[in-house]
Amino acid sequence: MGSEMLAIIAILAACLFAFNIGASGSAASMSITYGTKVIKQRKYALIIAGIGAITGAVLGGHHVTNTLGKGIISEEILDVKIACIILVVSGFTLLITNYIGIPLSTSEVTVGAIIGVGLSYKQLNLHTILLIIGFWIIIPVAAFLITLCLEKIRKSLNNKINYQPPVKVLTFLLFLTGIIEAIAAGMNNVANALGPLVGAGITSMEMGLPLMAVIVALGSILFGGRVLETNAKKITSLTLGNGIVISGATGGLVVAASLLGIPIPMTQVTTSAIVGINASNHFKEVWKQKIIHQIAKVWITSPIVSLIIAFGLTEILVQQSFDQVILLTLAIIATFILVRFREKPAKVNTKKGWDQHGESLLSGSRTRR
Repeated sequence: MGSEMLAIIAILAACLFAFNIGASGSAASMSITYGTKVIKQRKYALIIAGIGAITGAVLGGHHVTNTLGKGIISEEILDVKIACIILVVSGFTLLITNYIGIPLSTSEVTVGAIIGVGLSYKQLNLHTILLIIGFWIIIPVAAFLITLCLEKIRKSLNNKINYQPPVKVLTFLLFLTGIIEAIAAGMNNVANALGPLVGAGITSMEMGLPLMAVIVALGSILFGGRVLETNAKKITSLTLGNGIVISGATGGLVVAASLLGIPIPMTQVTTSAIVGINASNHFKEVWKQKIIHQIAKVWITSPIVSLIIAFGLTEILVQQSFDQVILLTLAIIATFILVRFREKPAKVNTKKGWDQHGESLLSGSRTRR
């Protein structure tokens, strides 16, 4: 297959990926504003999310784009064929897992695919990878701690002063923080679709950034309604004050990470911020919630799924090597069998008489004389 045809496939895959990013991640950025009825009509929330995505991408999307295009693997490796593999794997992995109901992070899927390619070539920038993974842990934890502390401070001041700000002021502040969150989504998420194209020299930053931003915005406006409704229903119990704290913390942290060029899983950051609010009321009980376990599974699953697929495709299509792919496949099958068909614990025998198990004459407690 010629390089021109591969370039076309890479561009189409990037457009499909960008559209899915808009329909999921970008649309979700206005969930709190929509869920708390600050914006009552869904179409307006989606339009604002789309405009925010374009604004954020144009203002600061180039930082994360450079990281994904040049920072993780060498520019010498990232040619048209490799860019095609990364984008196809990222786009279709996200599409398939969304269809079967496994939530994956867009940023983690992209980073995982790039790392998979780098492992095949045995060329990785470990400093950048460790920096990204560190931020994947630090930013959500920071979101949790910020919302936890601010909520405790707000309650403490409210008990002492008993001041209730006007609803219009709170509504405006939540609307403002919602816009910041939408801009943050654009700054961070658009780069996932554009980074491999720029790194491979298929398109320039100046031309690709606004184009992908518009496609993300279209995905948000045209197909983001379902995600917006789903997320909004989960957060309807939040107050205006809660919403301001969560949106402000999420938007601010993701903007800061974007300016540093770090691709961040925004959904995890938002969820961690919401968990921080809940922890301010019941700190010990919050860790028993299923959402905490789901976050952990997503953090681990997202990069590993795309990493394995990208590694396998690179080994087969580029390196023409099958040995490691076969071993990896066998290891996955063996792991699946062990997990799926692990030995079940034996049932306790409650029968009496002839069917009862015996007990040792030398065991059990005895009364000392």
